[in-house]
Amino acid sequence: MVKLMIVNKMKNQLIAVSLSICLSIASFTAVAAGDEGVQLFPVDINVFDTAALQQGARTFVDYCLGCHGANYMRFKRLAGDLGYSEEEVEQYLLPAGRELVDTMTAAMDAELGVEVFGTDPPDLSLVARARGGQWLYSYFLSFYEDEERALGWNNTVFPNASMPHVMWELQGVQALAHQDDSHGEPHGDDSHGGHPNPADQFELIEAGLQSPEEYQRTVQDLVTFLVYLSEPSQLQRHRMGIWVMLFLALFAFLAWMLKAEYWRDVH
Repeated sequence: MVKLMIVNKMKNQLIAVSLSICLSIASFTAVAAGDEGVQLFPVDINVFDTAALQQGARTFVDYCLGCHGANYMRFKRLAGDLGYSEEEVEQYLLPAGRELVDTMTAAMDAELGVEVFGTDPPDLSLVARARGGQWLYSYFLSFYEDEERALGWNNTVFPNASMPHVMWELQGVQALAHQDDSHGEPHGDDSHGGHPNPADQFELIEAGLQSPEEYQRTVQDLVTFLVYLSEPSQLQRHRMGIWVMLFLALFAFLAWMLKAEYWRDVH
């Protein structure tokens, strides 16, 4: 009777695990289908690049924190994770009137956001987990001028989004590149070795404060910070992982020596 109960319990657990896997696959498929046809630009995100994290945090505070918050992060934690001192966080990242122990809440009131944009700007704490770094990188590079939109901007990765192009002064103003009538593809030289290239999809009609290469680096740093925001503990986890692996290697060696000592007389 006891064995039968154990077997039934194991079957129920296997069924639950199988259903969970199936639901995860279905959810992933739905997300992939939602972005079908969207060309994403290649990018290398390294959350262990301290300089990129620092620059990305400054860009986030300067251009994102006005409307979007990161309510799961406190300014004080940035001091340790980003290699800043608390004084440097206060100097470079802390908005006026905020304290180090405060969370990174948006400066804009939610009701004002709904009035201006038609929706409350979402919190960005987990946006990199939901969308992925490559999607975010491509999104920030894909704004173009669209006179039919109320705010004058549109985006090929997220069409008809309520968000304006807040970093247009850095990037400049770009328009959709002329389409090839025979294939429906933008003209371009494919200079990225077969990968989608922003220069193939857009043409710069008004230069910004940064060159295209500098702006791409700025966006890459910003996305690096957003990826860090989505899981800050990954920095400590990876550092701790090295010591864990060393401990396991030492423990395995000691266990092997102990086994050899016990079995010496047997052999």
